[in-house]
Amino acid sequence: MALFIRLPRCHTHMRLTLLFGIGLLLGAAGSVDAQIYSNEFLGVGAGARAQAMGNSVIASSKDIYASYWNPAGLAAIDSERGLVVGAMHAEQFAGVTKYDFLSVSLPLADGSKRLALSLIRQGTDDVPNTINLYTPEGIANYDNITTFGVADYAILLSYAQPTRLLSGKLSVGGNLKVIRRIIGDFSNSWGVGIDLGARYNSGPFTAGITLRDATSTYNAWKTDLDDRTREVLITTGNTLPDRSGSETTRPSILPGVSYRFEFGNVGVAPEVAAWFTFDGQRNTLLSSDPVSADLNVGLEADFKQRVFLRLGADQWQRYRALGEDDERLQVRPALGLGLRLKSASLDYAFSNPGNDDNLYAHVVSLQLALTRPEVD
Repeated sequence: MALFIRLPRCHTHMRLTLLFGIGLLLGAAGSVDAQIYSNEFLGVGAGARAQAMGNSVIASSKDIYASYWNPAGLAAIDSERGLVVGAMHAEQFAGVTKYDFLSVSLPLADGSKRLALSLIRQGTDDVPNTINLYTPEGIANYDNITTFGVADYAILLSYAQPTRLLSGKLSVGGNLKVIRRIIGDFSNSWGVGIDLGARYNSGPFTAGITLRDATSTYNAWKTDLDDRTREVLITTGNTLPDRSGSETTRPSILPGVSYRFEFGNVGVAPEVAAWFTFDGQRNTLLSSDPVSADLNVGLEADFKQRVFLRLGADQWQRYRALGEDDERLQVRPALGLGLRLKSASLDYAFSNPGNDDNLYAHVVSLQLALTRPEVD
């Protein structure tokens, strides 16, 4: 949740430190409803394969990471697989922010139905709190700077199964998700929501769709500031955040299609997906109010479905450089590699969201599967 902070006319250094410390401290607290970019940490993604393909995996995701992208894809996990475990770690913004995903899945009944439990965490540690930087006499004392952590959590309980529709080629799934967001000792929230997904597969062609936050996702915030913090905010002309507030994440739709071409031992599978949001105008490829849409494109080439090379692009944005009148279209490119063995797969992705060389991101993910024991 956003808070716009008005700083007084003072020295530039003081303005910057106050903006950095107080802005991060209260950037997610307040009383807002259906805000754009609500719970945005859930838009980062899961799995290095997806990251390398520009997050265009709504149709093709059929492993443990489908619990995030399209829960219906869990039903496509080989019925001979028993326990499946997946883990991902990403270093964002040159390592400032850490993003982790951990998931486990178990089959039900004949193995075609699946349950999965996933945990997502995004965190930034050692955020400077400059609220006490200046003494009442206006003297900067850097020993008064403290730090705090910001962490966002989500727990996903997923279920998927095939159906008899479309000759048994259609599967469906859903997520129940619980969200916990923490900003130091100052503010925190709880939220709950539901995702729904469907996936159709016929030979080399696959289509999928995910309805994220199907019933809207609601976060209830609680903010508790000490007297000193409240005093500084009032003195600097800022509005105090409400002690309690709510935040609503509206539904979004993610459709995708994929087709796999085979040339002997080599396979090539392009995929296209989109992300339609309905919470207001965003800086995306299609930007309007209330509907905006972003484009995700990816390509996966493989040798005997064991070694993979991936390319992708997403996050199309228009920007205007300082001193220029014309807008430019900027996109986040990505590439990656993958290795799949009999019961394990290892994937890596690299991306740079922008022109700044310091905004690169490295992503590594692993998946392990155990064969189901035979029952006499």
